[in-house]
Amino acid sequence: MILMRTLPLTFLLLILHTSAHSNEAKECETSDLVLSNTTIYTADPDRPTADVLAIRDGRLVFVGQETDAAPWLCGAQRIIELPAAVVYPGFTDGHQHLEGIGRRTRSLSLFGIPTLAGTVARIEDWSRTVKEGDWILGRGWIEREWTDQQRFLTRHDVDPFTANKPLYLPRADGVSALVNTRALELAGIDHATPDPVGGQFKRDDNGQLTGYVLGKAMDSFRAVLPSETDAYLKENLRRGMAVNASMGWTQTHDAGMSLRLIRLLRELHEENQMAHRVYIAAPISEAASAFEYGRQRSEDGMFELRGIKVFIDGTLGSRGAALLEPYADADTRGFMDRTTKEVLMPVLEQALQDGFQIMTHVIGDRALNQTLDWYEEAWSALDPSDWQTDDIRWRVEHAQIIPPSDQQRLVEMSVLPSMQPSHAIGDLNFAPDRLGYQRLEYAYPWQTLLDKGLRIIAGSDAPVEIGDPRIEFFAAISRSRLDGSREPGWHPELAVSRDDALRMLTLWPAYGAFQEQERGSISVGKYADLTVFDTDFMTAEPSAILEAKTVMTLVGGNITFASAAMK
Repeated sequence: MILMRTLPLTFLLLILHTSAHSNEAKECETSDLVLSNTTIYTADPDRPTADVLAIRDGRLVFVGQETDAAPWLCGAQRIIELPAAVVYPGFTDGHQHLEGIGRRTRSLSLFGIPTLAGTVARIEDWSRTVKEGDWILGRGWIEREWTDQQRFLTRHDVDPFTANKPLYLPRADGVSALVNTRALELAGIDHATPDPVGGQFKRDDNGQLTGYVLGKAMDSFRAVLPSETDAYLKENLRRGMAVNASMGWTQTHDAGMSLRLIRLLRELHEENQMAHRVYIAAPISEAASAFEYGRQRSEDGMFELRGIKVFIDGTLGSRGAALLEPYADADTRGFMDRTTKEVLMPVLEQALQDGFQIMTHVIGDRALNQTLDWYEEAWSALDPSDWQTDDIRWRVEHAQIIPPSDQQRLVEMSVLPSMQPSHAIGDLNFAPDRLGYQRLEYAYPWQTLLDKGLRIIAGSDAPVEIGDPRIEFFAAISRSRLDGSREPGWHPELAVSRDDALRMLTLWPAYGAFQEQERGSISVGKYADLTVFDTDFMTAEPSAILEAKTVMTLVGGNITFASAAMK
């Protein structure tokens, strides 16, 4: 055994291990990499913890205690000791938009600005870098976090410095946006333009356009945005994966990746440039082409197309989520016509025949109730013999407001809830105003669903949120703001245990992608997808989880991210 170097951080020792004696080799088990002298949480009920694991040909070949690991230690090509780090099953973001993560690294980002005034100032600063006639593009403003004024941006905020520069800035939720007067002109929208089905051009009390647009109304502006090259989009995908790997993600579920982006992702795979696995749902707008294209999976499991993403309602913050009863703070029940029943039902039936998974955006209780009705109607429309499989695992994405009656329907229908913990700790800042306190009893009801035996697929919905597994884990176990505070009506009893939070970010997303036999836990035979942090999420103070550092990310035994201390 040759000690190659001792790293400046005490928790990392890199050892190149080779056998010097042929008689030892007979007793040794060969492996490519061993992680040892560490704490390993497996998410495997048969062996919840370990301190040594071995990897060969991208899969786990040993998981156990050091007392049983001698053959693997002597036969390893490489050993990494991690005495003060913690190894977890590879974290999976169960709902994300990969290209948007990469795009965020190279456009105007309005995330994290604490005031409306500061947000407008940031837009004005950015606008100075944009040539006359070119578009001002970006994303991420969110009024609910502003400390000066909590109102939607309007064109009047930005028109004074963008007169000849069209502007399109989606809110953080991605289903509403700010546009300026110049963008309205280019899109041919004026005060007489009717609202589209499934969308709205917001107007003031005098009937004049405010520049805040929701849902399908955004399509008018997407149609006049400058075209984007394949090279630009491909680089966004690559950047997005690099960012994700640095956070510790080993797989993301991409909820609505266009066929064009799928083609570019396949090119990155062929060029060996994928930093993590991607499980994909194509948007319902391209469902016909996706069905013709067929389900796709690479031999190494790095990417898989198996889903169709459906869009039903909007978001709670924009008052676009479809509610059974009116909003507590506005005379509206939201909208839910982003996909009409006439468009949806043939897609649901074809998905059953072709073995595609349905992943439907529903946030409000009305949208959820109607979607479950449509699921049942599609199931009844076809003889079960016409289904490709009866193990369909259809999903509802976000599902933030779930009355008890529909909680039980999720159980009876075996529909999987895909929920984002960080949405709750952000939305609960304004949810009491939107919903009133009674409906909060069944808003973001994680523990209630677990008590009923449901598996929750956790994720971030980045770039709507930051896309950080530390925040998602913290939110799931604390149900509080990042500073630990919470308000009345936040229902801390609906937070989950640390064991369940780990499963929500590892084993249950694997189940939600039909991959629980291949990944999701640290078990012999599964892919060596691993996330290593310098903090024990299972015992540390919740605030310490937010300060954790990513040590390594491994996908199929390959190190796709390593901290500076590892290099």
